[in-house]
Amino acid sequence: MPYISLRDGAQLFYKDWGNPKGPVITFSHGWPLNSDNFENQIVFFAEKGYRVIAHDRRGHGRSSQTWEGNNMETFVDDLQELFEKLNIKDAIMVGHSHGGGEVTRFLGKHGTSRVSKAVLIGAVPPIMMKSSANPEGTDKSVFDSFRAAMHKDRAQFFLDVPSGPFFGFNRPGVQKSEGLIRSWWQMGMIASFKSTYDSIKDFSETDFTNDLKSINIPVLVLHGDDDQVVPFKAAGEKSAKLLPKGTLKVYPGGSHAIHNLQIDEVNNDILQFHKS
Repeated sequence: MPYISLRDGAQLFYKDWGNPKGPVITFSHGWPLNSDNFENQIVFFAEKGYRVIAHDRRGHGRSSQTWEGNNMETFVDDLQELFEKLNIKDAIMVGHSHGGGEVTRFLGKHGTSRVSKAVLIGAVPPIMMKSSANPEGTDKSVFDSFRAAMHKDRAQFFLDVPSGPFFGFNRPGVQKSEGLIRSWWQMGMIASFKSTYDSIKDFSETDFTNDLKSINIPVLVLHGDDDQVVPFKAAGEKSAKLLPKGTLKVYPGGSHAIHNLQIDEVNNDILQFHKS
């Protein structure tokens, strides 16, 4: 399995699948998951002749579980090292949820010299936490409850999230997938407690407003209007307006996990956006 050694000695796991000479597409996963959560997109694009790069963020999946560095600045510097190592050029970057924040901060901090387009799916920017400047956001008490639930019983909390709001399985008439719930739980439980705990503050309090304003490439924003984790009004709708070249597509009734549930539509939207 491919790894790179990062500047602090940590090991970053990544997949490099598909056509080595094909157009490059990268995937940044959400919390508390890993690159496997994008498997339906990874295989689809690899079979279409793309070179697909998907990493496990530090503290997640098969990457090193470091005590320090579980924050957005470190995450995007890790990704920059991976891009340099693999000599990534003209890529389309795709990020979901916390990974959408990673894509946004990466482009804001490291620029777009290696990237031609980006896609944000149910992404956390511009900022999740509620404040006087962001009244549509989520109250800090919600994120405090996440931290308390992790300390009390992380295993149960990591069952409750996918059984309910993440996939929208708590909505009336929605058919649950036990497989998706178990897959989410497994990915969450192999991640570092420290990293997933620290990441709650990271994804909820990081302000990506200036990053969004600075991104000078086309960005497609995909967001479900029934996203119970990252509410559409506070995130996707605002991000699309802040992006100089943003395009918004709303998924009616879509949950936080549209890439896992509306697979064909999401894959086709990304494909057509890349070709446009």
